[in-house]
Amino acid sequence: MEVIISGIGMGIVLSFLTGPVFFALIKTSIEKGFYSGMALAAGVVIADAGYVALSLYGSSYLKPDSAYLNYIGYAGAAILMSIGIFYLFKKVSISYEPSTSKTKKLGYFLKGFAMCVFNPSLLLYWVSVTSGVISIAGGFNPKIILPFFASILLTQFSLDTLKAYFANKLRKRITEQTLLRLNRIAGGLIIIFALHLIYSLVFTHTLI
Repeated sequence: MEVIISGIGMGIVLSFLTGPVFFALIKTSIEKGFYSGMALAAGVVIADAGYVALSLYGSSYLKPDSAYLNYIGYAGAAILMSIGIFYLFKKVSISYEPSTSKTKKLGYFLKGFAMCVFNPSLLLYWVSVTSGVISIAGGFNPKIILPFFASILLTQFSLDTLKAYFANKLRKRITEQTLLRLNRIAGGLIIIFALHLIYSLVFTHTLI
């Protein structure tokens, strides 16, 4: 249960990062409707799952008593800290332009998938998270690692689906100032998560 709660918390933070995927999801939902937005969200979460699997596959070769395990965890936490600081100071702009594309829902699924697959920073992000979590767990422990990341991905998809649903309803309320606040909240939470990783590596060796 502790692992699942931690994963849900991380999934909530991830879902409110206002990067290109966030804007694409809001824009698609407003212009093409809820189901098109949900198809894009599904493509995103499948790509994320692939990156998580890739990161975990590489990390699974680390031995529990490896001298490099803690160093990898600290490096992952440092990268997360940098990402959090970036989002604290990131400027945002929003512009909805009419789209004449006749691409069907499969096209939006592929669009969401491609946006993530061809984003190297996303792989770096997942490598950072997996390295930190595996360091805390003392190695690749499926009973801890798999529920944690499954919780992240399911939470992220659920919240992306809600964003798609409410995008049309709240179009006039979605302003640059709103997104700026979301960036600062998400950036602050990522920094807290990174600091918590460092604290866990040094003192508790648990995910909570």
